[in-house]
Amino acid sequence: MDLKQVIIINSDLDMSKGKLAAQASHASLNAYLRADNQKRSDWLSSGGKKVVVEEDPQKFGEVVREAERLNIPCYKVNDAGLTEVKPGSETAIGLGPEEASKIDKITGEMKLVK
Repeated sequence: MDLKQVIIINSDLDMSKGKLAAQASHASLNAYLRADNQKRSDWLSSGGKKVVVEEDPQKFGEVVREAERLNIPCYKVNDAGLTEVKPGSETAIGLGPEEASKIDKITGEMKLVK
């Protein structure tokens, strides 16, 4: 089974590299914790594949609803607003670990973060 995790970053926010890394980490860890034990174990033993993409935050609600519909572990980060962004800003979404083909139904057209 080809498992992966995808982190979606809010493309509208001008976050520093450090802030972006922190938000991606929050999304990754919390989505991971929502996955079942077998998926977590299998994903870790296969290398823990992760992909980081960006998307318009207007689509974040749709992404979360589709992940829930497909039973993909999902976590949306709402920032506390203590540093670079306004309180409550939706900074990132973590999806998976889950089968790559399922996640690709949601994220397949999104651009990689560079």
